[in-house]
Amino acid sequence: MSVWQLVAVGAVMLLGLVGVLVPGVPGQAIVWAAVLWWALSDPTPVAWGVLIGTTGLLLLNQALKALLPPRRRKRTGAPRGTLMLAGLAGIAGFFVVPVIGGVLGYVGALYGAERTRLGGHGAGRTSVRTVMRAAGYSVLVELYCCLLPVGAWLGALIWA
Repeated sequence: MSVWQLVAVGAVMLLGLVGVLVPGVPGQAIVWAAVLWWALSDPTPVAWGVLIGTTGLLLLNQALKALLPPRRRKRTGAPRGTLMLAGLAGIAGFFVVPVIGGVLGYVGALYGAERTRLGGHGAGRTSVRTVMRAAGYSVLVELYCCLLPVGAWLGALIWA
């Protein structure tokens, strides 16, 4: 597989990750399609293993969606930009501090934005709890189910 093709697969994966944060965009399907594209272009056992793992994880996420609260951003009182910032920080955090950095980045950025917007620690903390209950957990789970295959893809490229 050429370098440009790998860059294109990575760009599609990034588009899928951002798509998870935007309502109406099928971010999971985009990430899965990028992994499929890579596995079909580079038919190695590692690539097929990542594809099988990605498929299983995203199917599990679809099953878990019924157990998580639905996304109700309007009930949180937080602006759309705050949730987008938290999601982008979660994506960056996942790669800066592998795996746990996603949660730290997501919740940390959400708290920082809400504390700045509301003007204090107590109000920021209360707002983070409200946001996480109304929309945050479902977004974070879906984001993680897309981040893990992207991380596996990067790991396969680096170590294989």
